[in-house]
Amino acid sequence: MDKSIVKHMNRLEMLLEMQESNPDDEFLQYAIALEYKKNEQIVEAVKRLEKLVEEKPDYLACYYQLGKLYEEELDNEAAMNTYEKGVEIAEKQGDQKTKGELEEAIFILGG
Repeated sequence: MDKSIVKHMNRLEMLLEMQESNPDDEFLQYAIALEYKKNEQIVEAVKRLEKLVEEKPDYLACYYQLGKLYEEELDNEAAMNTYEKGVEIAEKQGDQKTKGELEEAIFILGG
């Protein structure tokens, strides 16, 4: 097995263990989803980010990553909706940097 995959799996296992004692930690939930993405387990990564967006809609980092995963799955409509929702959240939070990144993703996607 590729050493980089083993390294990611070990990191994923560690994060999952940490989550057991901190189940409401948004950052851990986000980090776990990104580890699944790194391990090319896209369905699990999407599922976890969707759950995080549903439970913690103000966790802004999710929107860009979830949109990109939808793009990988060729679901451009879901990607666009996710980016647009992220722009709304970024505006409410006054986060111009993230708003700009999401607007750029919308532009590139053809919106």
